[in-house]
Amino acid sequence: MNQWLTGPNVILTLKVAVAAVTVILIASLVCVLRKNYRWHGRLNIAFFALTLTAVLGLEGIIRFINPNLFNYFSEETKRMMTIHLSFSIPSTILLPVMLLSGLKHRRILHVAVGCLFLICWIGTFVTGIFFLPHG
Repeated sequence: MNQWLTGPNVILTLKVAVAAVTVILIASLVCVLRKNYRWHGRLNIAFFALTLTAVLGLEGIIRFINPNLFNYFSEETKRMMTIHLSFSIPSTILLPVMLLSGLKHRRILHVAVGCLFLICWIGTFVTGIFFLPHG
């Protein structure tokens, strides 16, 4: 097994990824405020692609490469992970709906799903960055 592929290293990598895509999301929202919808859309596509890559990468690691990666979690950490997943799973489900509604110019649906997504993403960010241990 690769010595880099440890639970703490994977958690730290995911924290960096969440922080990085959050910067892209904020830039996308700034574009909306400035009525630059073309850049809003481009940044949303980048956000979607990077987030999907991180989610699928994590799933691949914990399903196929090392299913025992997070067995070291304490009961408290497992509880925090459950809270985190209660935000990140809905975010993951809403993400393609939000992207497709934006690409198809279904503004009312896009804004409504976007608001729900932002609530879930804030929870994902806060719980992922501040609640989950990486060391």
